Amino acid sequence: MLAETTTSLDTHHDPNSTPEETAKCYDNWSGNYEKELMTQLKCTAPRVCADAMEKTMGGSNRKEVRILDVAAGTGLCAEELVKKGFTNIDAVDGSQGMLDLAERKQIYRRLICDFVGPNPLDIENNTYDAIACCSGFAAGHLKEDCLPELIRVVKPGGYIVITFREEWLHHYEDYKDKLEPACRTRGSGSESAGRSFQTTTQARTG
Repeated sequence: MLAETTTSLDTHHDPNSTPEETAKCYDNWSGNYEKELMTQLKCTAPRVCADAMEKTMGGSNRKEVRILDVAAGTGLCAEELVKKGFTNIDAVDGSQGMLDLAERKQIYRRLICDFVGPNPLDIENNTYDAIACCSGFAAGHLKEDCLPELIRVVKPGGYIVITFREEWLHHYEDYKDKLEPACRTRGSGSESAGRSFQTTTQARTG
């Protein structure tokens, strides 16, 4: 049973860890990350996020849609996006070890090693048509304070597609009664300029 198995995924969701500590953990985990996540846990989150992006972008010319993959890791979500015809993708992640593996896949135009939070990323305003964030919101990971920065780098009228495990909304204090209301508020506020948040939650096995 998954609930009875201790995995690296569980140990990396420490709500008290700093961004630097979390990045170091992912650097150390990077070599086994895909085997454990996709083979042992049969993770469906990358496909779910890509499906949500496909639905959100509708009839857009997918080769021209510019996407930022936030908390990109080794590129699992981007691989699913490429299968759907999205090929203009950049990546940002705090773990250089994960990005080194992603780079080998040659699916990203640009790779940025940085922590996504309230501080500005090395990205111009209004750069992307959409953001894909697959499982980046979890204990010890992204917080709602990164939402203004995500809004800043997305074009007016663009989309921010976020997928994460539903349990975080109910059991993690940084998200409980905070994350979804923040998405709704940011999405309807004057600073959003028509940008839309699309959130998709999953059960534990995702």
